[in-house]
Amino acid sequence: MRHRTVHLIALVLLSITIAHAENWPQWRGPLLNGVSTEKNLPAKWTTEENIAWKLTMPEWSGSTPIIWRDRIFLNVAEGTDLYLWCVDRTKGAMVWKQLLSSGNVKMRKQNMSSPSPVTDGKTVYVMTGTGILKAFDFAGKELWMRDVQKEYGPFGLNWGYASSPLLFEDSLYVQVLHGMKTDDPSYVMRINRTSGKTIWKVDRPTTAIRESPDSYTTPALLRYGKTTEIVITGADCVTGHDPATGKELWRANGLNPTNDPFYRIVASPIIFNEIIYAPTRVKPLLALKAGGRGDISTSHVLWSTANGPDVPTPVTDGKYFYIVNDRGIMWCLDAKTGTEIYGQQRLKPGTYSGSLVLADDKLYITNEEGLTTVIKAGPKFEVIAENPLNDYCLSSPAISDGQIFIRTATNLYCIGKK
Repeated sequence: MRHRTVHLIALVLLSITIAHAENWPQWRGPLLNGVSTEKNLPAKWTTEENIAWKLTMPEWSGSTPIIWRDRIFLNVAEGTDLYLWCVDRTKGAMVWKQLLSSGNVKMRKQNMSSPSPVTDGKTVYVMTGTGILKAFDFAGKELWMRDVQKEYGPFGLNWGYASSPLLFEDSLYVQVLHGMKTDDPSYVMRINRTSGKTIWKVDRPTTAIRESPDSYTTPALLRYGKTTEIVITGADCVTGHDPATGKELWRANGLNPTNDPFYRIVASPIIFNEIIYAPTRVKPLLALKAGGRGDISTSHVLWSTANGPDVPTPVTDGKYFYIVNDRGIMWCLDAKTGTEIYGQQRLKPGTYSGSLVLADDKLYITNEEGLTTVIKAGPKFEVIAENPLNDYCLSSPAISDGQIFIRTATNLYCIGKK
């Protein structure tokens, strides 16, 4: 009886552990919004302390690692070639790598490895800045390939393509919003994840000028009631699309009120509690309620702020909305009203490009010097820790099974217990 009781207790503890161990299947995590429900996460580390392992990287990348159980996938630039790496998360060792594309080029901060992969736990999908989209099984076998530029024309973004695919049910949703270096229309498409074939492709018209049609954002998923919509930001507006047909259901203008010719958008839209948060190039950031049709530029705006980010995507828990700009200035707003809870709190000086992650009542914010500041979530600004990795970093933290993964130019770090 005693042994049986011990065994039952062990099973209960194991089930609790499994219930709280999340995958990080795409750039913005399991909930598609930068939020993780995991607890007991590490708050302090250095390059040697509280590090389970580190794996050498050949080059920098804006691409964030994704994790599914014991496998990590990364979009990696190696010289002029681009690869998908599969890494054993327990050992920190490469399991396999597959060539994605040749023709990697560097464009200021960016190279052609910027889009993050996405997985459903059986297949991993990855896009490159060269327009190659491939699917692999977890053993590394290529299942299908698309050359988007060859099929639909060259990308015309000023700084190269960087949007990650959105995976929802049986399809990938891919946006190509461009205009600085092309007169071709911007478009959104839905691709069957099993066959790799296009289900629909729709143009996304815009009156934006010069560089403002360019968007480096990733599509978001809006669900309310029995309705599901694909949300796209870029080209001075935010739009909602029918997943079945691609039809544009609604549009909110106002992301570029002065018609600035250089208002490209980098920070992606966030969805939480049926509210769409749409950043632009700093100002304004719009919060819109779901359910609109047609032009909702004024009818569905809940609030706006002039203190939005440029590059880092914000995060919210539905009560508080957290923003960090490129200079490391932080705001906390009421997520429903936009009322400032606190503002203009300065993190360590530096340039901030990584997006915010919220987990375990903490905010994790990594700057380009590889410093991750951990902030206590809630209405009071409180720095818990400042953790230096002393290396160039453009990607965002990923969280899975009690560990934090941060990719710098020279290493992928697994932070936490082994």
